[in-house]
Amino acid sequence: MRRPHIEIPNSRREFLTRSGAGFGAVALAGMLAGQRRVVAADAKPATDSIHASPIGPHFTPKAKRVIFLFMEGGPSHIDTFDPKPLLNDLAGQTLPESFGNVLTAMGESRSPLLASKRQWKQYGQSGTWVSDWLPHTAECVDDIAVIRSCWADGVNHSAGVCQMNTCSILGGRPSLGSWVSYGLGTENEDLPAYVVMQDNRSSVVNGPRNWSAGFMPAAYQGIRFNESGDPIPNLFPPEGVSQSRQVSKVGFLNQLNRSFAALHPDQSELEARIASYELGFRMQAEAPQTIDLSNESESTLALYGMDQKETANMGRLCLLARRMSESGVRFVQIYHGAGSKWDAHSGIEKNHTELCRQMDKPVAGLLKDLKQRGLLDETLVVWGGEFGRTPMSEQGNGRDHNPTGFTMWMAGGGVHGGQTIGSTDELGLRAVENRLHVHDLHTSILHLMGLDNMELTYMHKGRPERPTINEGKFFEPLVTG
Repeated sequence: MRRPHIEIPNSRREFLTRSGAGFGAVALAGMLAGQRRVVAADAKPATDSIHASPIGPHFTPKAKRVIFLFMEGGPSHIDTFDPKPLLNDLAGQTLPESFGNVLTAMGESRSPLLASKRQWKQYGQSGTWVSDWLPHTAECVDDIAVIRSCWADGVNHSAGVCQMNTCSILGGRPSLGSWVSYGLGTENEDLPAYVVMQDNRSSVVNGPRNWSAGFMPAAYQGIRFNESGDPIPNLFPPEGVSQSRQVSKVGFLNQLNRSFAALHPDQSELEARIASYELGFRMQAEAPQTIDLSNESESTLALYGMDQKETANMGRLCLLARRMSESGVRFVQIYHGAGSKWDAHSGIEKNHTELCRQMDKPVAGLLKDLKQRGLLDETLVVWGGEFGRTPMSEQGNGRDHNPTGFTMWMAGGGVHGGQTIGSTDELGLRAVENRLHVHDLHTSILHLMGLDNMELTYMHKGRPERPTINEGKFFEPLVTG
């Protein structure tokens, strides 16, 4: 009787590689929500993973999900939420020497100060100051914590957008949404844990790297939905293709892919593709009702501004975000002004007037809708850009990048609304009180989701990596009021 041939590994590394059969199987955790459901009986996981299910919260979370509204390009804080009377008093003069040296992206730190043409009012029981550019958001201030003391390290868009997404100005790290997906998975195994949408087809600075999983398995990256038409292309099979045929096809593809994955365990993209086939199959039952807006009432559509041309696009994205969050998507990110449209180096009046008008009513509609449905308490809504704008002028009627002091706001998810936290100096140039760095911002978002930024680790090249790069503290004023 002929003995069977047994191939012996040539090295310890090869032995460990084969026995592991693909550490990329960790990717199944986020998309399969910890359950090893497969399309066909013969489509089995490539291996048992050391993280076969999401890690889970480290303590009781205040929020179950996040909606991050990213104003790409950098909205002007001193024209929206942070009024500076002294700026108008000194308009036309150069920055006083008492403010020290200033590094700006375009090097025009000695340009004349530019007055804000906004009209300001206090709103709500909290008396929060909001400019006339945001009348609808102003109606929601008692649910909002305005943080005027944010600061970051990136002077240009690439570094700023990268840091606001990954906590680092250098590319290659996992995005915040990927860390949340890795830590908590999804509430609904038939939908992605992490979805990204943008308001137009322009490329966001850094592109898909902003929602990348970095050095973690590829399945933790964000799933990009279309900005127009069908949010999820090719969701349904061609006419005449039966479900049993789909099951056989996907099962066969998975069998081939897993055989190849066993030989190339370091390529997590393949495990992500396997998971995406299975997820795509399951989404055919769940996703259509989630993205179908036809059953929404006329009053709901109007609340989001979908009955008006200027606001219809952003309104659709915000309504989709509500529906996806309601259905269990853990992290939804919307880029408004994709392609750095908020980058008002010139003509800030025209630029910000148009962009605020596009997003103000939809964003307010999202907050109001979440609240009336009882979802706001468990949904953390975050608004802001990669930085703010300078008090100095650029090209006569614009403002340069300002990472040293800017405004963001949070609502819901355990955040104490109706408060203004921190401050910038008298001209809005630098954060001076209760300063909140991007590391602290991410730490706070994770904390509200029940995740400890120092306990949430991923081993990469023999060292534990953490979402906020071993920095950041929870911003207590958010919940204490």
